[in-house]
Amino acid sequence: GWYPLIFCLTDLCSSLGGSDCIKANAKSCGECIQAGPNCGWCKKTVSDFLQEGEPTSARCDDLAALKSKGCPLEDIENPRGNKQLLENREVTNRKKGAAEKLRPEAITQIQPQKLSLLLRVGEPQTFSLKFKRAEDYPIDLYYLMDLSYSMKDDLENVKSLGTALMLEMEKITSDFRIGFGSFVEKTVMPYISTTPAKLRNPCTGDQNCTSPFSYKNVLSLTSEGNKFNELVGKQHISGNLDSPEGGFDAIMQVAVCGEQIGWRNVTRLLVFSTDAGFHFAGDGKLGGIVLPNDGKCHLENNVYTMSHYYDYPSIAHLVQKLSENNIQTIFAVTEEFQAVYKELKNLIPKSAVGTLSSNSSNVIQLIIDAYNSLSSEVILENTKLPKGVTISYKSFCKNGVNGTQEEGRKCSNISIGDEVIFEINITANECPKKEQNETIKIKPLGFTEELEINLQFICECQCQSEGEPNSPACHAGNGTFECGACRCNEGRIGRLCECSTDEVNSEDMDAYCRRENSTEICSNNGECICGQCVCKKRENTNEVYSGKYCECDNFNCDRSNGLICGGNGICKCRVCECFPNFTGSACDCSLDTAPCMASNGQICNGRGTCECGTCNCTDPKFQGPTCEMCQTCVGVCAEHKDCVQCRAFDKGEKKETCSQECMHFNMTRVESRDKLPQPGQPDPLSHCKEKDVDDCWFYFTYSVNSNGEANVHVVETPECPSGPDIIPIVAGVVAGIVLIGLALLLIWKLLMIIHDRREFAKFEKEKMNAKWDTGENPIYKSAVTTVVNPKYEGK
Repeated sequence: GWYPLIFCLTDLCSSLGGSDCIKANAKSCGECIQAGPNCGWCKKTVSDFLQEGEPTSARCDDLAALKSKGCPLEDIENPRGNKQLLENREVTNRKKGAAEKLRPEAITQIQPQKLSLLLRVGEPQTFSLKFKRAEDYPIDLYYLMDLSYSMKDDLENVKSLGTALMLEMEKITSDFRIGFGSFVEKTVMPYISTTPAKLRNPCTGDQNCTSPFSYKNVLSLTSEGNKFNELVGKQHISGNLDSPEGGFDAIMQVAVCGEQIGWRNVTRLLVFSTDAGFHFAGDGKLGGIVLPNDGKCHLENNVYTMSHYYDYPSIAHLVQKLSENNIQTIFAVTEEFQAVYKELKNLIPKSAVGTLSSNSSNVIQLIIDAYNSLSSEVILENTKLPKGVTISYKSFCKNGVNGTQEEGRKCSNISIGDEVIFEINITANECPKKEQNETIKIKPLGFTEELEINLQFICECQCQSEGEPNSPACHAGNGTFECGACRCNEGRIGRLCECSTDEVNSEDMDAYCRRENSTEICSNNGECICGQCVCKKRENTNEVYSGKYCECDNFNCDRSNGLICGGNGICKCRVCECFPNFTGSACDCSLDTAPCMASNGQICNGRGTCECGTCNCTDPKFQGPTCEMCQTCVGVCAEHKDCVQCRAFDKGEKKETCSQECMHFNMTRVESRDKLPQPGQPDPLSHCKEKDVDDCWFYFTYSVNSNGEANVHVVETPECPSGPDIIPIVAGVVAGIVLIGLALLLIWKLLMIIHDRREFAKFEKEKMNAKWDTGENPIYKSAVTTVVNPKYEGK
């Protein structure tokens, strides 16, 4: 077949991919392509590709490295995987009530239907799967009811369920079938009473109940609602001893007895109606039943006959069988057991739980709601993958909702007619031991349609099938010559299978692996195998030993700026082979003269030589990167400014002697500086800006052509600075003096105000603190004298 070749051109790919390829130490092309998706094998003959001392495994490398080593594109084996659509029918576009009535198997809801993948190790193959919910898709619904005594009032409502449910389901599909089954419990102690009277009528008092049973298929799936009402109307309640019921036995038989139940390849709904819990695997030991449920159909005359022989199925067993048979389960249970069955729902994919009223009067609405919930979600599942194969999903759902990892398997809120896309990625991480083809299947849970994928594996190269067994090229037929190298027969070794493992004497062979006047075997850089040096590999896979005695390598050349060969050459056998325009032992000497070009267009200003991209100035007065700097030189501009000034403007120091001293150049006047010659012309050119005797600037250029003639171009109008404007200056000075005087006056006035206020405050304070003395004058004497008679007694 034809395989495309893909090259990895980035340095990162080379360093990472090449490392994996070389570390694989592949001895054949098949081993090489299994090392990684970027590994290729060069099948060019030994003498044309491998360097002396290189092992056969050096043929395996990343594609860019093989190409750089000189392996032609047509000699690189690099098979790629691909995908091929084998069956790809379009999804069905169908409207309810249309005249066209399709058989269920003719309706398509997933696309494609069959696919073939050719897988190479490490290379993922990606494809898209489309799912579209078809309108008016047929539905089979089986009503499985608990007929223990507690469900007596529920049975009365279910008896008319057939026709009523038919009418409601006609709004969803025109192809609807319904069936009915009932269950009670295993017919052994301690689940039921085994006394003869209780076996005839397990109910107490005058209640007329039917004999206990495990599971009974009352009505296989039918489109006749009246028949459902008729047969269910003949059913009678039964009874048992314990509260949990044997519903798991019934579910298992409904799932696996497809022919008896009458399941079609359409939407399959199982409504499980009860008001009690459930027995599961292990509970059968109470009745002496130890054999695990075998998951097979055991209906005789529509009755489960092995309930006393096999234990209840486990939840995992039920999940497996319900999934295998694409049955979606609706648990219609009373409020009391909602929590239990919701936990069970989490373990059973594509199942729903609804709350059943005490007498089942809401069962029709419960079924409609649960169906809408189940059908609005699509979940993909796949069969068991072969060893070493992985699969990942990405979903593109409605309203831009995307999912990855586990969420990538599902889409929710899907209405009839909606399309969703799943991107599926399958990768082989190793080749199967027998290289056989494998088949896996992907399908939406609860649907019968599936995508079948045939997996084929690329484990060998195409050139291996063209190999020549017992080839003369492999030392007289001691190996198979394939893919440019010898694959030795058992017991033979060596690059050309030239040695036998039984006959090799290492001491004799070592002599062939030593250089003259040397005791080192393979220069201590390899091992001697069959009289030939096989050079060892370095930890850095880009560093390689080579040569007859492994005396060469590509990493011990001279370095510059920390790089081998300065990054400007290739290291071959410890000697740098420089790229064009570079020379030197480390390729650090550039032959490019551009860095030496002076501003006047001359190499090193005509005053030095360009060596390795740097100027070596021969004139000791000049220095700098381009020999243009001269600290002791009078500049060209300063040297010629007086002559230019006298000739162009008739002034300056040489005005009187201008005609004698300044006629050695040709002068041209130009209108402005823009008209002066610009750098880049062949003749060396200097731009000058000088001041004249009037402090005006004048501009000119000075150049010397190839004939030695000096040429001056001068701007005819100098740039003179304008004089100062006296009036604004005087006005500014006067205004400044006035403003300063006003400022000083204001400051003096402010200080005086502050001083006066302080003095007044001091006065007020002293005034408040003043006190008047109220004592009598010591020299004052009253004019009146009062005399008291000592003898007077007041009588």
